[in-house]
Amino acid sequence: MDFRREHGFTLVELMVVVAIAGVLAAISLPVFQGYVARAEVSEAIDLLWSAKVPFSEHYQTSGAWPAAATEVMGTTSGKYTASVDIYGAPSDPPNGEVTLMAQMQSFGIAPGVRGGTVLLTTADGGATWNCRPGGPHPLAAEYLPGACR
Repeated sequence: MDFRREHGFTLVELMVVVAIAGVLAAISLPVFQGYVARAEVSEAIDLLWSAKVPFSEHYQTSGAWPAAATEVMGTTSGKYTASVDIYGAPSDPPNGEVTLMAQMQSFGIAPGVRGGTVLLTTADGGATWNCRPGGPHPLAAEYLPGACR
């Protein structure tokens, strides 16, 4: 009697493994894409937060807001952020109000955040700042950090 047994997986076992892998991929892919979009938006938020100090100092020393963000900021764009600049015109005479806007790139980033905008505002000369979605193409709240919702 020959009791040799073939080693390996049956076709049914392989199909079950492939089905499980497909279900896991279908669940995890949207979660991963949301994570990527939030990571890309974090660059824009970091650039906005880094503008607070130079804008506040400029206002405190000169009594006016700069005409453009490039006057006081070293970096106004990044890999995912197209630009950071003043949104609208600062009040004249200056009353302590200014709004900064970060705009995301229009290509090469997650589809949900392409061209999106987020605002950083102050009404008291830069003592306090408020981050929120806004501008011509406001970003969805799901992509923003809790401080900006």
